[in-house]
Order: sequence, then C-alpha cells, then structure tokens
Amino acid sequence: MDLDAYSARAQSGPCFVCAFLAGDPDFAHEMVFEDDEHVAFLDRWPTLPGKVLVAPKAHVEHVIRDLDEAAYLRLMRVVRSVALAVERVFAPERTYLLSLGSQSANAHLHWHIAGLPAGVPLGQQQFHALMTEHGVLEHAPEDRTEIAARLRQGLTEIL
Repeated sequence: MDLDAYSARAQSGPCFVCAFLAGDPDFAHEMVFEDDEHVAFLDRWPTLPGKVLVAPKAHVEHVIRDLDEAAYLRLMRVVRSVALAVERVFAPERTYLLSLGSQSANAHLHWHIAGLPAGVPLGQQQFHALMTEHGVLEHAPEDRTEIAARLRQGLTEIL
C-alpha cells in the first residue's frame, strides 16, 4: 500500500463510499451486505483478516449529530450483525469497532469492524493492529471474493 498516495486521495479525491456506491471502478470493494440504507464491504487495505467497513448509503459525516436516534440504532444493528458474522467466520479473540475519518479525509461516516486473531502479541494489538503503516494483508481477487462470500453466509445465519 502506498500510504502517501492513499492519504492524498483521501484528502482530495471523491468520497470513497459515495464513489463505491456510484460504481466507480477505482473505488471498487467486495460487498458483504446491502439494504436500503446501509452497505458493508471489505476494507481494500485490511490489516486484520476479514476487516469490514459499514456505512450509511446517504453521505452522512457525523456519527452522532447527523443521525436521529432511530437511524443511529438501525446503523448500529447492521454494525452488530456484521461484527457477529466476522466473529462467526474468523473466531477472533476480540472484535474492534471504530468510527474513523474526519472532515479532512474520509468524511463519510463509516464503522471499521476488525477481528483480532488469537495469539497476536500485546504490543501488536489495538491501534497498532489497525494501522496500515504496520502492513496490510494482501489478498488475490478470488480470495477477497471468497472472504466476502463466507461473511455473507455468516450474515444469513444471523439475520
């Protein structure tokens, strides 16, 4: 992963979620879940196995003040369901849930769901495990497709 190119694109390029939803091939991701209001898709640069992003389809930027309580709870139900699928498929020691981004880059509200595999040394857990600076997992396209299919199957068993 070219971190400088990613940073520049995140700051000056189009919204990555909106571009993905519009079908822009430069922002293609492997879909895991979709309903009328939300999407869940594989992280393009995962640092942990099966890392998924969940976002509202509407371009919302603030997790608390841009969503009324009902919309927030609907989004969180999707986050929880996808996280349960990640746990079912990958059996992590711990599942991290984070809403990252800022007005400077990746402003579209999105949640990161990342399962920490068992046995990761303490110094490589938590934020360290999520930072692309420490490396990303490389997956062939067919592997990404297979991971997304496993997660979709896990979701059908949950929903």
